[in-house]
Amino acid sequence: MQIKKLTPNLVVRNVEASLKFYREILGLEKAISVPDESPYVFAAVSNGAVEIFFNDQKTVAAELPKLAANIGASLTLYMEVDNLQSVLDRVQKARAKISMPVTEQFYGMKEFAFEDGDGYTITIAQKMG
Repeated sequence: MQIKKLTPNLVVRNVEASLKFYREILGLEKAISVPDESPYVFAAVSNGAVEIFFNDQKTVAAELPKLAANIGASLTLYMEVDNLQSVLDRVQKARAKISMPVTEQFYGMKEFAFEDGDGYTITIAQKMG
């Protein structure tokens, strides 16, 4: 067996708001949505190499109530970028909550963390040097 791909599948309160947030801050584009027109119960963003799914909380709760109960509490996303400052500028412009200021880590990465509208923590990292 070989794992070919890993796609985070986030349960969110509002799929449209998540699409907007991830598009504006991380530059990811809408790849698919269900249905084709808003209001969505599912959507995905991608840039080719990265893909994230968004599932509407109410829809998930009907099938998997435990999964839908604790939005944003049990998952963080760690993303390595080539320009940390440009992402930080977008985060500040969007007035997203920064949960960890820019920090130079002992393992050679410069990082900061922020939260999306559902409380998921996103850490942005860039190699130092």
